[in-house]
Amino acid sequence: MKPIVPIALDAIRAARTRIAGTAIRSPLLPLDVPNAPAEVWVKLECLQPIGSFKVRGATNALALADPAAIARGVYTGSAGNMAQGLALAARRLGVPCRVVVPDTAPGNKLEAIARLGATSVPLPFDEWWAVLRDHGHPDEDGHFVHPVSDPAVIAGNGTVGLEIVEELPGVRAIVVPYGGGGLSCGIAAAVGTGVPVFASEIETAAPFAAALGAGHPVEVRHTRSFVDGIGSTSVLEEMWPLARSSLAGSAVVSVEETCAAIRMLFERGRVVAEGAGGHRWEPR
Repeated sequence: MKPIVPIALDAIRAARTRIAGTAIRSPLLPLDVPNAPAEVWVKLECLQPIGSFKVRGATNALALADPAAIARGVYTGSAGNMAQGLALAARRLGVPCRVVVPDTAPGNKLEAIARLGATSVPLPFDEWWAVLRDHGHPDEDGHFVHPVSDPAVIAGNGTVGLEIVEELPGVRAIVVPYGGGGLSCGIAAAVGTGVPVFASEIETAAPFAAALGAGHPVEVRHTRSFVDGIGSTSVLEEMWPLARSSLAGSAVVSVEETCAAIRMLFERGRVVAEGAGGHRWEPR
């Protein structure tokens, strides 16, 4: 696959207009963290129509797709959130949607996929990961939307960054969960070089930190945990140049820290976050 090139700011601004009828401008709220070295603010993408930022990229990707190409249907590979984003976008366009999911996908996400009118196709984790690596599956038909390595998806995700710098112009750093790099690289493109953007990974699957250490993508062990929305066995080759140049580093956190962060978000902010969305907020 060809490396993904940097996303232009104009593409992100255009995506914001394109997705305005589907994705909300999510709240950016301060979080009470005593003794923290800086103010902590949280971007509540859990309040999107599907509970995830993925609705932004999915909606932008289908809006830019050739209508003739998507008429037969669309599909993606997802652990659950991109699946819901694409299912919602497809339903609004009146086209069928299928989702290749890992056989470890949680039941609540499978139920949400079905509720949105899409069909789930479960595969063992390694076969599912191959769909993301190879950009499709030989047994599936229709227009494939990659959940990460798609400039239109990344541009849609980058709209999160536009909202952050507009509402918090003095922001000093942004920490973003890293699954494949589509959100973090999109935000980095939106905010520019003046604001460092850090990836945050769970220790049970932290391929970006390993790649930074090795200087190139390497295979890492993926251990199943309740943090199902991020984590893989390797950085996608086509995303590596962009992620390496766009992101300031990676913070790897433990499952225990993730649990503490989710609890803190609920107790202090009444925010219910999934593992992939909550783990980055625990102060170190």
